[in-house]
Amino acid sequence: MTTHTLSVLVENKPGVLAHVAGLFSRRAFNITSLSVGPTSDARVSRMTIVVDGASTPVDQVHKQLEKLIRVLKVVELQEDAAVERELALIKIRVDPARRAELLDIAATFRANVVDLGQQSLVLEVVCGPGKLDSLLALLEPHGTCELVRTGQIAIGRGGDTITDDMSELTQQKQQEQQVVCA
Repeated sequence: MTTHTLSVLVENKPGVLAHVAGLFSRRAFNITSLSVGPTSDARVSRMTIVVDGASTPVDQVHKQLEKLIRVLKVVELQEDAAVERELALIKIRVDPARRAELLDIAATFRANVVDLGQQSLVLEVVCGPGKLDSLLALLEPHGTCELVRTGQIAIGRGGDTITDDMSELTQQKQQEQQVVCA
């Protein structure tokens, strides 16, 4: 599966997530992962949207997102030019005789044991999506019984930032809104 990661700056206002989700729904685009959080500017939130490039025309997604009034900026992050991470909590059924084997697998992937019981253990792991998928494949024979993934987040490598021209973008969007409202 070929995935594309979009970093989207949006106004931090109620309903923005619904507008973005509605766009994907109306166009029958599939979202593989979606994470939203605040930025250093309280007026702006950042969405990290991962889409399947095989079933979704990424260039069209990019153009449609930019048309939304509350969207300030859309950047596609290239895999080799970005740091990508995901958090997962994984509950595994534990056979006491195989507990050491599970702990070795966890250590190999730098996963932390955050809960340990007689019948199960819970691992916390932060890594790239590919590495997380590899860990899950190794744990599957042991009886993974519950999994929670946060969704992927990503940031570009190097000195440039997506927010370099934020004041200019905010002014431009405000002017566009005034024209639409007039």
